[in-house]
Amino acid sequence: MPLHLEPLNISDELQEHSSALIVTCPICPPASLASDSDSPLIDFFKRGIKTPAYEDFIGELTRTLEQRGIKTGVFTSYLPSPIACGWTKGQRKRLLKRARNFDTVLVMGCESARYTVEETLKDTDCEVILAMRFVGITNASLTFEFPFTLRLGDLACVDANQQAAQELKP
Repeated sequence: MPLHLEPLNISDELQEHSSALIVTCPICPPASLASDSDSPLIDFFKRGIKTPAYEDFIGELTRTLEQRGIKTGVFTSYLPSPIACGWTKGQRKRLLKRARNFDTVLVMGCESARYTVEETLKDTDCEVILAMRFVGITNASLTFEFPFTLRLGDLACVDANQQAAQELKP
């Protein structure tokens, strides 16, 4: 199952910035926000393959930043590798080209996604800010609802850090 991530308050980090490219990972963050809000993972006939809770979150973040006078853009890469931590050279090249128009990049993903973005943008002046933090692993069963809605059921957030700490005790 995907990593469980929660959004961070990044207001202070954005004080000196005039533009932000929001780099989204379409796997772990959508699953995390869908499970946290008990909303569909996919509601195909209403939103296609996009997760309503995640899309709403990105939309609200964009509106909030623009109200503060920060120019925004959103970058998502689906194929051939949807996860930001596994993007191909071509996907990284697309990100580099797009990020040149922004002074900061907000990574909606895990530390590995942040690393991918930092490595891709290391020769630019873009500041990379991690906008989510790892809190565990989402464990769930997939349930289907008519007509074509996919939900996460039997939800649990396995706290990987706590579990690892308990296993280390003698």
